[in-house]
Amino acid sequence: MMRALLAVVLGVGLCLPAAAADYQMAPAQMTTGNGEKNWIVVDGVVRQGATFTFREAHIDGNGWLVIHQIVDGKPVGEKYLGATYIQSGSSKNVAVSVGSYAPKTGEAFVVMLHRDVNENKVFDFVFVDPPHVLDKAVFEGAKMIALTFAAP
Repeated sequence: MMRALLAVVLGVGLCLPAAAADYQMAPAQMTTGNGEKNWIVVDGVVRQGATFTFREAHIDGNGWLVIHQIVDGKPVGEKYLGATYIQSGSSKNVAVSVGSYAPKTGEAFVVMLHRDVNENKVFDFVFVDPPHVLDKAVFEGAKMIALTFAAP
């Protein structure tokens, strides 16, 4: 049920491309999950304080592993809690700090990949009116590489 809800909400909220002209347009029948060239392993995620460590993330091109909060069952797409730069290929034991936020055990989050479009190693995510996210979410066809996970 959470995956179905996430897919619907991401299509109109977290993905945000459908709502702004300077975003890559979201595919009409968008889904979420892992792809063949891009993936995130959420099984066995570890948390130490405000830092989550993922066993593996694989991105086809340089980019970011990004964490968004879920509030009242909906991903908060207009802001992110933390992002870690990862180079093209597989990265093991990727740590993402959510700063001063104090995650609670069992709390749900979204982890996703964003491409470093301008290759400047700065996460270009500015959410103003109109929204502008240069480092766009990673898609494989209609699938956005994004998964939910619960804080251990």
